[in-house]
Amino acid sequence: MRIRTIVLAALLASGVTLGNAHAATGVAFVHGTSEHTNAAADYWTHANIDSIRQGLPDPANYTVINCDFTQYMWHDDAAGCLAGQLQSFIAARGITDLVVITHSNGGNVMRWIMSNPTWDGRYPGIISRIRWVNALAPSSAGTPLADAVMAGNVFESALGWLMGYQNDAVRMQQVSWMASYNANWLYGTSGRPALPRSFYSVVGSDVRSMPFTENANCGGYTQSVGLEFTQNWLASCSDGFLNCSSQSAAGRVWFQDTQRTNKQRVLNHNQSRRACFGLDVILRNDL
Repeated sequence: MRIRTIVLAALLASGVTLGNAHAATGVAFVHGTSEHTNAAADYWTHANIDSIRQGLPDPANYTVINCDFTQYMWHDDAAGCLAGQLQSFIAARGITDLVVITHSNGGNVMRWIMSNPTWDGRYPGIISRIRWVNALAPSSAGTPLADAVMAGNVFESALGWLMGYQNDAVRMQQVSWMASYNANWLYGTSGRPALPRSFYSVVGSDVRSMPFTENANCGGYTQSVGLEFTQNWLASCSDGFLNCSSQSAAGRVWFQDTQRTNKQRVLNHNQSRRACFGLDVILRNDL
């Protein structure tokens, strides 16, 4: 929390006056590996969004991104779509202070924009308005499950509900592929330049699937069971889709689930995009 306080103080010193008449604070919700036309209902849920945006001075200053993130992160239907929707939101609402909340592969698409400002003329204006990115369970170093899906084994059917099938975004999130992108195209990982805006990750560390328990049922019991199964092929510290090391690979770790959630609950990969165990309140208070 000390680091985030210092960053906020630096923004204030640079002339950004947050939360008052001199700044228009907004929040953008950026989904993960999937194609959406209604991510508010299908991905984040309206209840979660409505809870988080109450932390804004003007709760109407929010946008929910709907793009095709089954593409490579730099594709026009991915980063191009994200840039277009963010630019439109910034212009329509006069946003000068933008908090971006990403989930899973959405963090990679956002990192592409921040790492490659000369790629698209819209990128610099967007970057200049970002306060920071709160990346929920970002797949910053990929996942062995993407390798398994591309190999066509059982994970392809088991994970279709979560990440899709053999599409370009899944191909991109193979471990060796993400290592190459991180080394050559993306900022924020070890040994690479820092991102132009802070990238804070929230790390999910485990999965619970015991029937009739709160930790298994929040966000959907069936999803928890599926993630408990896939966790068998991951490290002991994982959210059922991503190892903790992948979630922690870029930027800085804001917190690991049990450090701040209600009753020290874990967050599986599905629960980190839901109003589970006080996560929505943590994100609301951060605005």
